[in-house]
Amino acid sequence: MEGRAPDFDFEGVFDEDYLYFYEPVLTDERSDQETDLLWQVLGLEPAMEVLDLACGHGRIANRLAARGCRVTGLDRTQVFLDRARRDAAERSVEVEYIEGDMRRLRWRERFDRVLIWFTAYGYFSDDENRSVLTGVHGALRRGGRLLISMPNRDAVIRNFQHAHVGERGEDFLVDRSRFDPLTNRVYTKRTIIRDGRVRHTNFFVRFFTFPEFRDWLLQAGFRDVVVYGPDGTDFSLDARQMIVVAEK
Repeated sequence: MEGRAPDFDFEGVFDEDYLYFYEPVLTDERSDQETDLLWQVLGLEPAMEVLDLACGHGRIANRLAARGCRVTGLDRTQVFLDRARRDAAERSVEVEYIEGDMRRLRWRERFDRVLIWFTAYGYFSDDENRSVLTGVHGALRRGGRLLISMPNRDAVIRNFQHAHVGERGEDFLVDRSRFDPLTNRVYTKRTIIRDGRVRHTNFFVRFFTFPEFRDWLLQAGFRDVVVYGPDGTDFSLDARQMIVVAEK
């Protein structure tokens, strides 16, 4: 385990440019389908207390609120939260949006469900990543459930891409990545070319196999850890994404 997280430019990665380039991918249709999947896999019901960690611009949180859940969204990026609040107002739903760090959760036995969606876990040192799980365990009521979606390490490594280019109009997002087998992290250098402006940033994501992550959850106090494929189907070695659900 590690005590200090490597460099991760949170402010440089998660900003308005992020929303700009991902907007064509995160369509209303996709968000509706993912909300349906979460509702089914998590066993959600109206009036449940739900915490959406790294909620981003609220595309899932606001939809869950529209279905009757009492939703809290936490994110460290103000521009995302501003967008989430505007969308909530347009949808006439109420969500408590809080600017904060998932490593320092202040709630105790408040929530029925917690979700971390869209590869929003694994941004810290291993010690800090473990502390997130411990904090979530404390924030859940007994019998509550945590759901985390994340890449399946084995499938990603078999099909690893060292470069990716995203394009929107005349603008480009270029990622150059490398996998470190000693830390199970993918380190990425990102170049953004937008409106004639060029800037660089960097980030990483910690990847897991299911057995390793299951053990982390059990060590954090969870039980009954199960895994699904990306559409809520049976998990397989070839599944690029895995959906992990654990119960307190």
